[in-house]
Amino acid sequence: MNKKDKEKLILELLKHKCIEFGDFKLKSGIASPYYIDIRKLVSYPKLMDQVATLYWSLMKKLKFDKLAGVPYAALPIAAVISVKYNIPWVYTRKEKQSHGITKLVQGEYEKGDKVVVIDDIITTGMSKLMVIEPLKESCLKVKDIVLLVDRENGGKEIIEKKGYKLHTAYLMSEILKLLLNKRKIDKKMFDKCLKFMERTRKDTLSKLYN
Repeated sequence: MNKKDKEKLILELLKHKCIEFGDFKLKSGIASPYYIDIRKLVSYPKLMDQVATLYWSLMKKLKFDKLAGVPYAALPIAAVISVKYNIPWVYTRKEKQSHGITKLVQGEYEKGDKVVVIDDIITTGMSKLMVIEPLKESCLKVKDIVLLVDRENGGKEIIEKKGYKLHTAYLMSEILKLLLNKRKIDKKMFDKCLKFMERTRKDTLSKLYN
């Protein structure tokens, strides 16, 4: 997907409120001036297809046997990529079931299979590590993580310090610059978001290195 198409996709995501600005509390507990909700894509099949194509453009040169979607936002994306490009996938349960086959990784796989993990965004990177752990416990190999948006809050550094490689379609700073240039946000909101990103990144990295 070329630069022009990637810019059009961001504007479509904004139009369908997959990107919003205001006051939001993130899963990590951090208060954010913007919110990215890719779960809404399930209601827009054509847009979901475009997002899957973008993911594939990042993944197709990687070496892997299976996909693994991070619950819950990335599961529909993994399903679409799987069907569209004929790639088998697995996913991890958030809790082990007490009946039937009690395993955390669902789907068929062989020990030693290489798995590429996909998710929508990265903030601190903790949710990625939580998914990777049961994959590794099931003797699956994880090296690469593919994302739609890096919020630039320090998660990339945490993930890469753990030895994983991050492949990202958009940096949040790039998205903000595009929306400012297209007059979809004003300079006040642009500056507010950048200050928030700088502050949270500093906080996250201080915990990493101290």
